[in-house]
Amino acid sequence: MSRTPLPAFYDDLDATFAELWRLLTDGAAQGPGGFHLPTLATLAAAGGPRLRTVVLRAADRAGRTLRFHCDRRSDKAAELLAHPACALAAYDAGAKVQIRVEGYARLHTDDAVADAAWAGSRAMSRVCYGAEPGPGTALPTGGAYSLPDETAAAILGRPHFAAVVVHAERLDLLYLDRRGHRRAVWHWTGDLWVGGWVAP
Repeated sequence: MSRTPLPAFYDDLDATFAELWRLLTDGAAQGPGGFHLPTLATLAAAGGPRLRTVVLRAADRAGRTLRFHCDRRSDKAAELLAHPACALAAYDAGAKVQIRVEGYARLHTDDAVADAAWAGSRAMSRVCYGAEPGPGTALPTGGAYSLPDETAAAILGRPHFAAVVVHAERLDLLYLDRRGHRRAVWHWTGDLWVGGWVAP
C-alpha cells in the first residue's frame, strides 16, 4: 500500500518558512481552513490570559505582519492597547500543520491603515461594528441588542472599527506525520529571521 508522499518542505528549513507564510497568506485570502480563524491570546487587565477566535484578514511576509479586525469597544482592543504583546495559534487538520505567531499588536483606528481595511470590508461584515450596545455589555436577555442594516452600518460602524496589525517576533510551525513530525522555530533579530529545527 502506497503512502502519501511527504511534503516538499519536510526536511527543508527554508521551504518550511515559505510554507508557513503561504499557509497564512492563503488562509487570509481564501477563507475556509484552519488558518483563516486563528486563536488570539492577550493579557487581561487582571493579569490572566484571554483567548478568542479572530478572522485573519491579511498576512504579509515582507512586512512580517498579520492583520485582523475588531471593535474598538471590545475587551481585546483594551487589552492590546494596555499590553501589545500577543500570540496567535492556528491548526489545519487537512494540512496537519499548527502555526503559532508571537509578536506585538498595534491598533489602527483613524488612520490610512484602518481606512483601507474598512473600505475593503464587505457590507455584511460592517454590520457588527454598528451593534448597540458594544461587545461584552451585560444584557437583560440574549437578544437585547440592535444591529443596523448594511446601509446604516457604513456610517454607524466606522467609529467602532479597528484594524489590528500584529508584528511577528517569533514563528513556530509544527507538521504532524506518523513517519516523524517536523517542527521549526524562527526569531526576528531586528534585521532578519533566524531559525532552526526543534524537537516536536
